[in-house]
Amino acid sequence: MCNTPTYCDLGKAAMYVFNKGYGFGMVKIDLRNKSCSGVEFSTSGHAYIDTGKASGNLETKYNVCNYGLTFTQKWNTDNTLGTEISLENKLAEILKLTLDTTFLPNTGKKSRKLKASYKRDCFSLNSNIDIDFSGPTIYGWAALAFEGRLAGYQMSFDTAKSKSSQNNFALGYKATDFQLHTHVKDGTEFGGSVYQKVNEKTETSINLAWTAGSNNTHFGNTVKYKLDCRTSLSAKVNNASLIELGYTQTLFVCLFVCLFFGTCP
Repeated sequence: MCNTPTYCDLGKAAMYVFNKGYGFGMVKIDLRNKSCSGVEFSTSGHAYIDTGKASGNLETKYNVCNYGLTFTQKWNTDNTLGTEISLENKLAEILKLTLDTTFLPNTGKKSRKLKASYKRDCFSLNSNIDIDFSGPTIYGWAALAFEGRLAGYQMSFDTAKSKSSQNNFALGYKATDFQLHTHVKDGTEFGGSVYQKVNEKTETSINLAWTAGSNNTHFGNTVKYKLDCRTSLSAKVNNASLIELGYTQTLFVCLFVCLFFGTCP
C-alpha cells in the first residue's frame, strides 16, 4: 500500500494535535459502528453550553469489494443530503474516482463534484471538478515525497472567468517522531507548524501564521497527554492569552465524549 501523503495531509499531525479535542464551551459526542452485513455507521453531535444550540450529522458507508465500489450517504441537521460513489483500483491501479453530490430539499439547490486521486511511491495527484454548466472550477493538488522531504502544490482555476483563483505551496520534513511543515497561501499568507511525539503518551505541536501587509502574527502551542488507552487530556494557549483545556473519554470502542473549556483575560 502506498503511504505517500496528499497535499491536504502535509502538516496534518500538527493540526490534529492542535485542533482535535478542542471547542470553546462545547460538548461533543462521536459514535462509530459496523453492522454484520458490513455497513459502517458514524454519527457525531455537538452542543454549545452557553446557547444550548446543537447540531449533528449521520454517515453510512458500504463497500462492494468485488467491484471496487464504495457507496456513502450523509445527512446533517441543516437538512443537507449527500451521496458519494467511489470506484477504486479498477480502471487503473491506485486510481480512485469519486462522484460527490449534495442536495438541499428546502431550497432545491444541488451540487456535483467529480474527484480523482492517484498515488505512487514518491508522489500523489488529486483533482476535483465542480460540475457547473456555467463554467466548472478545477482544483488540483500534487505532493512529492523523498526520504522524509515533502513538497506540495495546490491550485484552482475558474473556467468561467478564465483565471487562476488559488496558488498554494508547501514544504516539509517528516521523521518517525518529528514533523516540520511550512506553507504559503496565494503569496500573502504564511504559516508553519512543528509536531513532536515526545513519548508514547505525550504529543506537542506549535503553530505559526502571518499575513503580508499586517503586523498580526498568530502563535499557539498545545500538548496532548494520554492518561490511559481510553482517556486523554489536552491544553492549548495562544498569543492572545486564550487558554483551552480538553478532556476526551472513550466510553467503549466506538463512542467518544469530548468536553472543552476555555478562558481568556
